[in-house]
Amino acid sequence: MPVVVALLSALVYGVGDWLGGRASRRQASLVVAAVGQTVSLVLVGIVVVVSGTAVPEATTWWWAGAGGIVGSLGIVGLYHGFAHGDVTVVAPVSAVVGAALPVTVGLALGERPGVLAMVGIVVAIAAVALVSGALGTHQHNTPPRIVALAVVVGACFGSLFIALDRTDPDSGMWPLVIARFASVPFLLVVTGAARVRPAADRGSLGVAITAGVFDMGANVLYLIAVRGGMMSVVAVVASLYPASTVVLAMSIDKEKVTRWQFVGLGAAAVALALVSVSRQ
Repeated sequence: MPVVVALLSALVYGVGDWLGGRASRRQASLVVAAVGQTVSLVLVGIVVVVSGTAVPEATTWWWAGAGGIVGSLGIVGLYHGFAHGDVTVVAPVSAVVGAALPVTVGLALGERPGVLAMVGIVVAIAAVALVSGALGTHQHNTPPRIVALAVVVGACFGSLFIALDRTDPDSGMWPLVIARFASVPFLLVVTGAARVRPAADRGSLGVAITAGVFDMGANVLYLIAVRGGMMSVVAVVASLYPASTVVLAMSIDKEKVTRWQFVGLGAAAVALALVSVSRQ
């Protein structure tokens, strides 16, 4: 069951990320992230109030707050990457990095998902190089700085996965509320300091709101999944989000992938699958 829920979270993550990238073509990524996370704070806050879950202890507040800030940086970076590079490059690169980090930490903490997980990490590294255009003729318009940004984004998402796993399993949805308590003011301060203002485009703001709803829905599903299974498995399955993101980019945005990038996408899928089917 945890793997199934994690797969659902991956699907929802992918759609939300694609929507956020679309909105960032007309709005600054900081604005898109701030709008989406503010809306999601309201939604998950209502869930916590209705459920009546007790306020967790300080440890959960620390982990969730730190995860919220790091995760918000990842969202801003991802949206910026989607708006200034190819989704078919940015999404897989961020995903494999975001998957490798929780696996490494999980193993260090004593989780033993099996030898296949380690094989998957090696394949994932190769996938990053291929998808980034290390081989073959470069036919994409993703500059090296955006590829590097995708690696940082992956590290941010991996850190968020780790942080949520460290929260109290009896704290309900409080970790997600706490994460937004930290990330929303942080994003608003950064947006103000950078003097970024929303563009006069209601359509893109509506898309940003929808992206925030999907992002929170995916976080809820991931939190449920990681509380029922090992982080080193669940986080990798959740990192399959490029599947839906890339499909949307290819079908709607008409993005194309080169032969080697296609091989890299396949290698990324194999890497994630190897870890997800390893012993739980």
